[in-house]
Amino acid sequence: MEQKILSRKEQEYRRHRQEILDAALELFSEKGFHNVSMNEVAQKAEFSVGTLYKFFENKEDLYKALVMGQAEKFHSALTRAIEEPVNEIEKLRNFVRAKGEVFIANVQMIRLYFSETRGASFNIKAGLDSEIRDQYGHFLKMLASVFASGMEKQRFKKIADPYHLAVAMESFTNAFLLLWLESPDHHPYPEDPDVILDILFKGLVDP
Repeated sequence: MEQKILSRKEQEYRRHRQEILDAALELFSEKGFHNVSMNEVAQKAEFSVGTLYKFFENKEDLYKALVMGQAEKFHSALTRAIEEPVNEIEKLRNFVRAKGEVFIANVQMIRLYFSETRGASFNIKAGLDSEIRDQYGHFLKMLASVFASGMEKQRFKKIADPYHLAVAMESFTNAFLLLWLESPDHHPYPEDPDVILDILFKGLVDP
């Protein structure tokens, strides 16, 4: 697909918007969502507060943009990982690696999301949940299709419904990432994806 060439004005708009988002993320992470004003974000980003309102309606809209941007990063990275032209086992290995990489690279935003999402207004939170839930549901179906394809090609045994396996795979990686978040030194995210995948591949009971 040919990439669209942005005009100078569009490039400037995107750059300024990202500068505002970066400033907001730093302040929200340091002080908490409720303890930061739009004036402070404007000062941090070195824009007038009026300029901020050209990009975002209010602080909740700014927070939503941060969260949706994070969700897009995850969705794009994980979708690319399982769409690589490799066999199903390698697709799952790519998924485990990519999920760890994007999580760790964006840990500041993830910590903010965990600590502050409940603090956003109910309507904003409900909207976020709906949009992210739809995106997440779409990805789970894509991941399930990897298991289904592996079963059709007899790379995987038909031990469970492909969708249930996708949910289990997501849960395993989430558990390892949450351990890492709590204590990176004591619980590093595995460099070898098979450390996680073997939970499914080998199981607990000998055949």
